[in-house]
Amino acid sequence: MSHTKINWIYFPKSDKPPPIVASVVSAFEESLEEFQEQAGKLISNVALKILRSRLEKLGFEVEKGKKASEKIHVPVLFGRNGNIEKYFEADAWNRNEKIILEVEAGRGYLNNQFLKDLFQACMMHDVKYCAIAVRNLYINSPDFEHVVSFFETLYASNRLHLPLAGVLIIGY
Repeated sequence: MSHTKINWIYFPKSDKPPPIVASVVSAFEESLEEFQEQAGKLISNVALKILRSRLEKLGFEVEKGKKASEKIHVPVLFGRNGNIEKYFEADAWNRNEKIILEVEAGRGYLNNQFLKDLFQACMMHDVKYCAIAVRNLYINSPDFEHVVSFFETLYASNRLHLPLAGVLIIGY
């Protein structure tokens, strides 16, 4: 497994990925050189900043910073008068394609952040697809492979049925 290229897999493996998947993967592939230039300091915010313009061209709203007004709020629950009562934040959201993207770095696998990302995507209103990007290799840990193994098990066991049409895992 090369750690100097973009790796990806789409679940369920029995379904052909929708076209937006190829577009998201292309945005990562086009960013690969910049990722490599930032290798030692490539935290998720830096990776997202590198991807931002490419994702925006695909119709994504992309988090711009840590202030509330710069974050992407995806509705989860609606209360009185149809007002949003609960939301979760996403790194990027394409409303038309109904896909959210979470870009993780160090804690993507190590702290099980990918599981929180999956849970929140399952709760989000009108989201059909979840894309989670993790490092191929992080401090000698093959994070992409670990996360893929988790999803292989989840889908093979057929014990948990996700309310999502598909999940894309990207290794960068």
